[in-house]
Amino acid sequence: MRDPRYDILFEPMQIGPVTAKNRFYQVPHCNGGGYRDPSAAAAMRGIKAEGGWGVIFTEQCEMHHTSEITPFIELRLWEDQDIPALRRMSEKMKTHGALAGIQLAYSGINGPNLYTKEVPLAPSALPIRTFTNDPVQARALSKSEIRDLRRWFVNAAKRSKLAGFDLICLYGAHGFGIFQHFLSRATNQRTDEYGGSLENRSRFVNEVIADMRDAVGDTMGITLRVSLDETIGELGFSNNEVREFIEMNRNLPDLWDLAQGTWEDCSGTTRFKEEAAQEQLVTGIRELSDRPVVGVGRFTSPDVMVRMIKSGTLDFIGCARPSIADPFLPKKVEEGRIEDIRECIGCNICVTGDMTMSISRCTQNPTFMEEWRKGWHPEKMNAKGSSDNVLIVGSGPAGLEAAWALSRRGYDVALAEARTELGGRVSRESRLPGLSAWGRVRDYRTYQLSQRSNVETYLDSRLTADDILEFGFQNIAIATGATWRRDGVARQHVVPMKIDAAAKIYTPDDLMDGNVPGGNIVIFDDDHYYMGGVLAELLVQKGAKVTLITPSAYVSDWTNNTLEQATIHRKLDALGVDIVLNRGVAEIAADHVVSDCVYTGKTQTHAADAVVIVAAREANDQLFHDLLARQEEWADAGIRSVKVFGDAETAGPIAWATYAGHRYARELDGEPIGDALPFRREITELAPELAPEIAPELVAE
Repeated sequence: MRDPRYDILFEPMQIGPVTAKNRFYQVPHCNGGGYRDPSAAAAMRGIKAEGGWGVIFTEQCEMHHTSEITPFIELRLWEDQDIPALRRMSEKMKTHGALAGIQLAYSGINGPNLYTKEVPLAPSALPIRTFTNDPVQARALSKSEIRDLRRWFVNAAKRSKLAGFDLICLYGAHGFGIFQHFLSRATNQRTDEYGGSLENRSRFVNEVIADMRDAVGDTMGITLRVSLDETIGELGFSNNEVREFIEMNRNLPDLWDLAQGTWEDCSGTTRFKEEAAQEQLVTGIRELSDRPVVGVGRFTSPDVMVRMIKSGTLDFIGCARPSIADPFLPKKVEEGRIEDIRECIGCNICVTGDMTMSISRCTQNPTFMEEWRKGWHPEKMNAKGSSDNVLIVGSGPAGLEAAWALSRRGYDVALAEARTELGGRVSRESRLPGLSAWGRVRDYRTYQLSQRSNVETYLDSRLTADDILEFGFQNIAIATGATWRRDGVARQHVVPMKIDAAAKIYTPDDLMDGNVPGGNIVIFDDDHYYMGGVLAELLVQKGAKVTLITPSAYVSDWTNNTLEQATIHRKLDALGVDIVLNRGVAEIAADHVVSDCVYTGKTQTHAADAVVIVAAREANDQLFHDLLARQEEWADAGIRSVKVFGDAETAGPIAWATYAGHRYARELDGEPIGDALPFRREITELAPELAPEIAPELVAE
């Protein structure tokens, strides 16, 4: 069934003493679960094993208590009692013949130790580097402490073996791992044998790998993840020096795992990074070593994957986000079902789970991290319930996902769309600058629906309650989306703001409908996600002079969680957008805007020919309420249920909408759960209660 041109992707590959069954390599990626949700994380990795991945890694695993990154929730391997949770993960990974890998991390200058209260240790004494600029410094490791750290890595390797893993990844990339801290002159300012020359800066990683190879290297492969380029200038670990390091240590690890610069560089969104964006940085490195190389680049196309292998650029195709969007990507390639791959859209909503210390989501795959919690499988649906058919009103991301999932359960589905195209907000937003990949949410689902005989689609069909009561459908699903408000109600203003009747006011919906103003335009962004910045770019492209005002200290503030905020700011600045931070909008006049400082209330005036308000959205739920008002007619009309979901219930990111549509489809005709939780969770086991220790002098008294 497999197209022969993809045969090379399924060749077995040696990594030290172990063999991967193919070249599909799920590199370490976080998931927002970590030590808090080990079974959820284990089941998620197990699904990837079922999906055909040859190598599957955990996320970052803190290997010693003297270096941890609270508040972020990653795995921990501090002591033996951490082994069972990790063993559960490795067992799930290996259920279908994949190699199970663990990424061991000592965070060094990135570990503030807010939980353990230990003094942070790093190659040199410098302030801790975190996302939150914690006011903590690391102390330089002494030589005896370097020996301790080597021993700690050996202990972690032995525990990893006991936990059932086949591979160890030593984390030295993205600026997050101790190995990069030793290798980079920016973080290693030592004058002893561990600092100065590249040979000296390489000493620590050579010692650790030699120690670990003596301890577990006969049964476990040891891989090293390094950044391709720190991109921080002369002091940084540059791409040229990376190449020199690899050539100097050509057989150091069993595999080189190459990732670009910072996490933001490596995992850029599709708005700023194309597929295989790191190809230029990695090309030629394979020739410098006798060991295999894995690289990343949000690979979604099997043809690009084959090109990377045949060109000698990579030996393994590294994927994190594409493996989340479709855990069955390898199996679909193997079975000749390329058209069934759910392509990653590169929105980085998965990253936000880690950044917000919550369970991750995926826009394309709503079952991500729900495999154990809710028993959801990305390729299998639960059996059909007692009813037979569903009318879905609205074909945005929620409606499309509900239709696709319900049709797989066996329901007859009618999908009614008021507009003349499917896709709702994803179709409209995908035409904005940089967001074309958003269209994959629509394209995947519309193709799948076109293959189903139990789905009928109706365009240009705006329905009323009267229409629906006449149709005779048993279940009515309202997924009619939301509309951007033009009265300014959001966070700064909880009631409509003061707006002159003569002012020209636009919303994102107006611009997406093609009604784009010109002249001096003020954007008031009180939404704080991507929309304000994207519209600023659109307006500049159309020739407008743009001022973007936001009450936040950052433009597109929430995109700090998608790793693109700094890039957005740089892009808008380069386009000439006047970015005004920490100011709201007090009122809008006919020809100007009055902004006010969020701290002092002091005002200033900005000339404006028109104002684009990016504020809250209102649910388009009138049809739902019209049906509720006529509930006494439902029985005669054959209606069993009416449900509103997605943006029509409450607005959120696209991933929230696909999740809502999937949940509706899963739960239709199910038994009500009452007050019980709708998902499983794990509770920390209480330690045995110990008698309090009483000072001897108090006992004597």
